[in-house]
Amino acid sequence: MKTIYFSLFLSLILWSCNSKKDGYNIEGSVEGEETDGTELTLRKYGDNNQLITVDSATVKGGKFVFEGGTTESPELHYIFFGRGQENIPIILENGDIEVSAKRDSLGFAKIGGTLQNDLFYDFLKGSRVLSRKASSMNQDMRRAQANRDTVTMNSLREEYFELMEEAKGYELDYVKNNPNAVVSALIIYRILTTKAKPITEVQALYDALSPEIKSSSTGLKIKETLDKETSTSIGARAPNFSAPSPEGEELALNDVLGKVTIVDFWAAWCKPCRAENPNVVRVYNKYKDKGLSILGVSLDRNENDWKKAIEDDGLTWHHVSNVQYFDEIAKLYNVDAIPATFILDENGIIVAKDLRGASLEQKIGEMLQ
Repeated sequence: MKTIYFSLFLSLILWSCNSKKDGYNIEGSVEGEETDGTELTLRKYGDNNQLITVDSATVKGGKFVFEGGTTESPELHYIFFGRGQENIPIILENGDIEVSAKRDSLGFAKIGGTLQNDLFYDFLKGSRVLSRKASSMNQDMRRAQANRDTVTMNSLREEYFELMEEAKGYELDYVKNNPNAVVSALIIYRILTTKAKPITEVQALYDALSPEIKSSSTGLKIKETLDKETSTSIGARAPNFSAPSPEGEELALNDVLGKVTIVDFWAAWCKPCRAENPNVVRVYNKYKDKGLSILGVSLDRNENDWKKAIEDDGLTWHHVSNVQYFDEIAKLYNVDAIPATFILDENGIIVAKDLRGASLEQKIGEMLQ
């Protein structure tokens, strides 16, 4: 009898293992005229924010199928229709994914079938309610503008700002209530890269994610970015780096530290940077004899443009550049937009970031009194 029970138990285990889905299978239906024959592509964004085609299919009888091998972790993908930009976002993961859409309203497609797509669809349903409110407000605003109804316009602006706060609250609540959802990681990553929340709050949101989501591609990007943010946050020692000077000599940050040092990320093509340069020149001339040092880090692509801008703007301090746009130094400091500045004390500790105009002069003055 024990042998029979053991054989039955073993059979159940084998059946369970064999029934587990290897790879992904997306089965979709799309309603609408002239949909048959439409070419579909399954795409995702690569490391350089370029769309990469993963798979392709054709609509036949209102149906389409994508099939592929095992995916390492759930990741956001898009089903593009034809050569246009219309698409349906899905979470690509191992298992049977279901998609149901109407050709004239792809943005309201229904997705599901797997854990992450069920979670994603729950999020989308709430987001679409807010989107409809925003769309209705925009229509009301256009009518008010056409009628020059300033009272209604002002009221709608206030309602719109309230709606934006409601949307932010919806996303944060979703993240806190769904630590096992890939979309939660996507929301955290956007908050992190747009600097919409203090780094400490973003860290807390990330720490609450499940181990599976932390190990996803988006989760790993969050960790990498958080580590860089932490390494260049106020109170941290500025990471050392070196790059060629305009004269072609290798120059390191540690070589030019003063009582106060400004690490200034800029470029000749950056209009806000060039507009701020006269203020930086004035601050430098005022405090250079009291111990102010500046290291300009150019994110130019063209060496001649870089050198010409230094001369034209009268930037008489230290400069380095790899002439490689947002290069490894920018990544080291988590700089994805310029101008970006880091103010260091005599020990190379970051004491302030991204100060400009009068705020920059005030801070330097306080440190060198």
